[in-house]
Amino acid sequence: MTPSKEDYLKTIVSLGGATKVVNNKQLVAAMNVSAASVTDMNTKLLKEGLITHTPYRGVQVTEKGLRLANQVIRKHRIWEVFLLEKLGYDWKEVHADADRLEHASSDLLIERLNQFLGEPEFDPHGGRIPAKDGTTESYDYPQLNDLSAGDSFVVKEVEDDPDFLDYITVKGIKLEQKYTLLAKEAYEGSLALQNADGKTFMLSYKAAFKVFVEKADTE
Repeated sequence: MTPSKEDYLKTIVSLGGATKVVNNKQLVAAMNVSAASVTDMNTKLLKEGLITHTPYRGVQVTEKGLRLANQVIRKHRIWEVFLLEKLGYDWKEVHADADRLEHASSDLLIERLNQFLGEPEFDPHGGRIPAKDGTTESYDYPQLNDLSAGDSFVVKEVEDDPDFLDYITVKGIKLEQKYTLLAKEAYEGSLALQNADGKTFMLSYKAAFKVFVEKADTE
C-alpha cells in the first residue's frame, strides 16, 4: 500500500470513520488537499474494499480498512514513544518525524522497536497503541468540556497538535495528573481549573475540546 493511501485511511479513522461517516470537506481540511484529490483517493480505496461510500454523505472504513489503518497508527505511535523516550524529543515534536518513519518501517523493525521499548500501551499524547494485528481496545473518554463545575478528573489523552501542545504545556496540563473544574464562564466558555497543588488557571473553551479525561473522586 502506498504512503498516500495509508495517510488517507489513518485520517478517516482519526476523524471517527470507524464508527461514523466522514465527509469530503472534513478530509480536505484535515489533509490540506483539494476536493478532487479526495474524490480520486476515495475511488481507489473503495475499489480495494477499504472504505464504503454513502452518496451525498461520505465514507467510512471497512473492517479491512480499519485493520490496515490501525497497523499504520501502531507504527506511528511506537515511533513517537521512541523519539520521546530515547532521543529526547518533546511531545510536540514527535509527530512529524513519526509520520515519515511509519511509511519506511517494516513490520519486523516495528516489532523489534516495540520490544526494545518494553511494549508500551500508549503514545506520548495518551493514544492507545493498537495491537500487531490491527485490533485495539475500545475506550471513549469524555472531553473536558463535557464535565460540570466541581468535577475532578485525570487527563488521559490530548490531541496531537503542536500549537495546542505548546498552549497546554504553558498552562501546566499533563497526562495522568488530577485537576478540578472550578467553573465555566457563561459567555466565552473558558474553564477555571485547579491542579493538585492548589494552583488555579484558565483554559480556553476551544482547548477543552482537545483534552480527554476520566472523572475522579473529589477529595
